[in-house]
Amino acid sequence: MDEQLAGLAARFRYFAAQETQGTTPLYERLAVNIAGDPLVLAIATHARPEQPLPHLFFAVVHYLLLKQPGAELARYYPDLNAAPASDDPYPAFQAFCLEHRAEIEEVIATRRVQTNEVSRCACTLPAFGLVAERTGQPLWLIEVGTSAGFNLLWDQYGYDYGNGLRWGDLTSPLQLNCELRGKQPSLPVKIPSVYNRIGLDLNPLDVNDPDTVLWLRALIWPELRERVLLLQQAISMTQMMQPTLIAGDALATLPGVLHGAPTDVALVVYHSSTLNQFPTSSQAHFRTILEEIALKRDLYHISLEWEQNNYELTLTSYHHDKQEREVLAYCNAHGKWLEWLLPFSARQCAAARVSSRVVNDVVDVIALDGIRHCLHPQEVEKSDGIGVVLMRIGDNTR
Repeated sequence: MDEQLAGLAARFRYFAAQETQGTTPLYERLAVNIAGDPLVLAIATHARPEQPLPHLFFAVVHYLLLKQPGAELARYYPDLNAAPASDDPYPAFQAFCLEHRAEIEEVIATRRVQTNEVSRCACTLPAFGLVAERTGQPLWLIEVGTSAGFNLLWDQYGYDYGNGLRWGDLTSPLQLNCELRGKQPSLPVKIPSVYNRIGLDLNPLDVNDPDTVLWLRALIWPELRERVLLLQQAISMTQMMQPTLIAGDALATLPGVLHGAPTDVALVVYHSSTLNQFPTSSQAHFRTILEEIALKRDLYHISLEWEQNNYELTLTSYHHDKQEREVLAYCNAHGKWLEWLLPFSARQCAAARVSSRVVNDVVDVIALDGIRHCLHPQEVEKSDGIGVVLMRIGDNTR
């Protein structure tokens, strides 16, 4: 195996070991086999170098398979077969790839991984709430790597974080579930006002185009059937709302969009699983653009990206030549769980008229979400008579 193929093999092995376990057993088995198959690896060499190769390769095969659901390989895909075959899927996978080699090479050279995972909104929501709370201004949203624009509409969805904690439009056709780990997140007291929402993407996806919808469908891993339903609901809402999507290199389009925002709004730039597709030099350029704008006005940057060993939700606040970066939470890549790291602020508790009292050595705190938190006294810090909640979500009771 030559050096190029060896490098691709390592990427598939990493994918199998770090990204698929417990989520997609099919892709895990296939990725391990691809790593040792020079014939299939040779097909993968036609992808753009900046693309996350295993994700793209599997999406391309899935895309073609969705067009040919009668193919032998479809027997192993849970989304195409209610009772998927349990024997080794690789012979059928390899045969499909070699038979459709020309098609795979064409599609993999032109398509991008633009997974528009709407469930990530459950992770980014608390960050938008913090910006709204701290500024008291309506939000001017700019999403980099917007794909089809689903995550521009986060304020239109309903959220269920478990333990009775719900937020947003509970009548929305799209309801998102997210498991909480650690502390309770700082959810907005009310839905923040969104002044404008703009999505930037090299190739925005048109949800009114059937082939584009099929590609979005192909990006979903075969075992994650619940995400297919969420995708369908998100498509319907995006077709109705029609957010503004701007095509082009974000490094070229972002400055103009930033300069176009009025001064009486909170300017928010955000992205999720996007910067990993930027070359290192482009990532540096992106941050320089934000720093230059911040010399003229306040700016907030929300990021949900893979950092070392975790998907981190961060909020960077720019105030002239100063910036403060906060790691708000660790998250699941698909928005399935959120581990919040910050306590409630005193201001949040004050805004919600939090009250606290000690009963039988337990502090009974009524927090901004209406949930009663039973805490030990050492878990509550007094600040001007306001209880600042420092607690774990597992301690919640109604």
